Amino acid sequence: MAGAINKRLSFCILLIPLMSGCSHQQTVKEKYPGWGEEIFLNTAKRKAPLHIRFLARESPNAVRGCLLIVHGMNEYVGRYRHVVDYFADRFIIAGADLTGHGLTNPVLRQAHEGIEAGAESYDVSNAYLEQAQLRSLTPMHDDVDQALRYLVDRCDAESGGKPLPVFILSHSLGSLVTASYLLNSGQIESAARVKGIIFSGPAFSVSEVPGWRGWFQTPLVRFSFHTHEHFLTLHDESVPLAVLNQLVALITVPLQDGIVELLSLPGIRALVSPITPDWVVEHLSDWEEERDRHRADNYIIRRTILRYVLEVEKEIIRFRQEMDKFDLPYLLIYSEFDPITPAWGNSDFAAVTLHHHQDNELMVLPGENHHEQLFSSPPLRKHVLMKMDEWLGRRLKALGGGS
Repeated sequence: MAGAINKRLSFCILLIPLMSGCSHQQTVKEKYPGWGEEIFLNTAKRKAPLHIRFLARESPNAVRGCLLIVHGMNEYVGRYRHVVDYFADRFIIAGADLTGHGLTNPVLRQAHEGIEAGAESYDVSNAYLEQAQLRSLTPMHDDVDQALRYLVDRCDAESGGKPLPVFILSHSLGSLVTASYLLNSGQIESAARVKGIIFSGPAFSVSEVPGWRGWFQTPLVRFSFHTHEHFLTLHDESVPLAVLNQLVALITVPLQDGIVELLSLPGIRALVSPITPDWVVEHLSDWEEERDRHRADNYIIRRTILRYVLEVEKEIIRFRQEMDKFDLPYLLIYSEFDPITPAWGNSDFAAVTLHHHQDNELMVLPGENHHEQLFSSPPLRKHVLMKMDEWLGRRLKALGGGS
């Protein structure tokens, strides 16, 4: 699910009484809906093993490349079976549950194993507490790195040592994390194997709450974003405005961060960590059947620690400061009126990067206001998948791997 930043930061600053005093119970009754092979990778720096799914068909001669799927905020990679099924006849595919998500989350993994062992249900209400370790998004950068290394090694083994091109399909927060990782990957060999990335509804902007709630919350989120963006950072602005921005930021940013840190402490966070509001679910898909499926899926995390939300905002700001350096070929897909990751972030990104490569391309869904393009209604979903397939085919042809 998307990083719906605004709903939490605004509550944290001014609407604390509305956030507290209510409990939230979440129960898993079915096994994790995975695909392919299940792998758990341990590293010294990791609190819990990284959960990876991997799929390679038995016809290696038909394989044209390798594809890594990186999911969004509070969701998990097991949901992407329909995407895997679409590409699996010509790509070797891997996907990872990021830190605190899916079966990389110990609570959700225990629930899955408990259901497999015969339990009728398992309480996962505290799964969101795994977000407490995310004092930055560095663990998620490490997840992408580890998953990419694993995919490259398996691809080389499956192809008999032939270095197949690697592509990434990312969504929302996964797009932000992956783009930031690639920008700072340096000489990492596995990252150098990536020949293109698909961004779906990337979190290159902070959310804008629709309806009457937005009258109160959106200005607060914009204020938080503006002050954090200008905190100790000069922009292309007049000297008086720069002085004003710095003064406001120096006063308010430590206060905002202090409040968020306080509300993210053990005990307090159990009262104030907000539950995903209805408007977010309503804007995830244009298809009611998919929205119902999302509501019933309790491997999707429903609460978010405020510190995690603030770190996502800071990651967006850091990325925007250096996004003009992003030179990897991309296909950027987004809805024109998506309130969860609004279009202005994509427009800003495209304005400084579209000219970097001839295969860079935008796919804007005009008039649409839903966030998960890959979970659209069947006709639109097919259209989006075909566009991705077309773009990947063009990249393969440019690399000499397609007809």
